[in-house]
This record gives sequence, structure tokens and C-alpha cells, in this order.
Amino acid sequence: MMKQHAFRVFTAGLLLFSLAACGNRAEDDAQADGAPVIFDAGRDANAFNTGQSIFDAFRRNPPDVSVEVNRYLWNASLDVLNFMPIESVDPFTGVIVFGYGTPPGGGQAYRGTVHIKDPALEARALTIALQTRSGPVAAGTRRAVEDAILSRARQLRIADGRR
Repeated sequence: MMKQHAFRVFTAGLLLFSLAACGNRAEDDAQADGAPVIFDAGRDANAFNTGQSIFDAFRRNPPDVSVEVNRYLWNASLDVLNFMPIESVDPFTGVIVFGYGTPPGGGQAYRGTVHIKDPALEARALTIALQTRSGPVAAGTRRAVEDAILSRARQLRIADGRR
């Protein structure tokens, strides 16, 4: 008896949640003068025909999208944070995830994530998240690591003969 009641309450809650997720589209269904919006099949036929499907989200490399990551920032990140073990890399999105490691001469272990989101060799292309076992590091520490990576990237570019 109790299980059946709980099941009914759960089902009713799930149904209400599903209906609530549909949202309040009252403002979308009325024009500024209060008249309802009428769907014109001839005018709005292309509104739903985008040529995409749900399966496009699962394709690894869409043919018309190119992903570029700055190689100097990538290599500089690996050089500067070489004391941390690499847990995963994804060159398609520009993400490097490092595990806990202790820098030479330091007693604190750090782990971090580097995200290179632009092919340009600029500070805005680099995002770093660092933390210790007790939580995130201070903003100054994070900025110092970012500066070290940017400096190393510039050194690599100069050594490569590009300016």
C-alpha cells in the first residue's frame, strides 16, 4: 500500500516537473498588441528546417569546423607544468588535465587544468585552474603560472624563428 502511494506521488511529481520544464511561453505566443501569433507555414517553413539533427552533436569533427590550438602555448604548458603528471589531453578542445605534483623545491602539491582556447599567442587564449589538496590557489599564484607559460611560449616562438 505504501509503495503504491509513493509510486503515485513520484509519478505525479515527475509529470508536473515535465510540464514545468516546458516553460512559460505566454510572451512568445502574443504580439505586442495582445493578438495571438499565428504560424504561417509559408513564411516560417524554414524556421524548423536547419539541416541539423540530434546526431550532429555526437560527431567528432564536423566537416566545416576547424579547431586550432596555439602550439607554443601547448608546449609551454607542458614545459612549465612538467612536475605534474598528465592525466588527460584533448588537442581538439585544447584542454590538458594534470594530476597532483610537487614543484621542485616546494612542499605543496598542486594539480591543474589548462585550456587553450584560441590559436593566437595572447593571454586571453590561455585559462588555467590550479588547486592544492585544500582548495584553489590564490589568484596571484595562478597569474604567476600563466605568466610563466606565456613567457615560455614566447621563447619557443623566438627559438622557432617566428616573430
